[in-house]
Amino acid sequence: MNNQANAKPVLVIPCSGIGKVHGLISRESTYLVADELAPCITETLCLGLLVKRDADAVSAIKNQCCITIDGCPKACAEKNVEIAGGQAAMSVQVTEAFKKHHGAKPGTATDLTEDGWAIARDVAKTVADEAVRLHAGKEAS
Repeated sequence: MNNQANAKPVLVIPCSGIGKVHGLISRESTYLVADELAPCITETLCLGLLVKRDADAVSAIKNQCCITIDGCPKACAEKNVEIAGGQAAMSVQVTEAFKKHHGAKPGTATDLTEDGWAIARDVAKTVADEAVRLHAGKEAS
């Protein structure tokens, strides 16, 4: 990435993770970034569109900075961005965030507890901070 400000929003792409609390945290973190923490400089993109090779989604990931949020080490969001021809400037795994929340009980696949929301906020803060850097034209950290 060059050192000029990026006029396009940074794409935040969460895994789908249906049926798992880690996937829910991934999606909720993405919404926190796009709706609250960095709404003017970020957008989200549905991973399913990349998997289906939707032309607009593929074009977006090739022409905008991307940050992926994966629930688990399988890194489906990151891998699908790469398969579609893009590159994640940052890839976050929710499982890594759990290391700072030892013993947390995050909830279920459909409902987060206070612990789950704390993890989601930590992930969202990390992603929003990086989105600000990327949008300002700085190198990925």
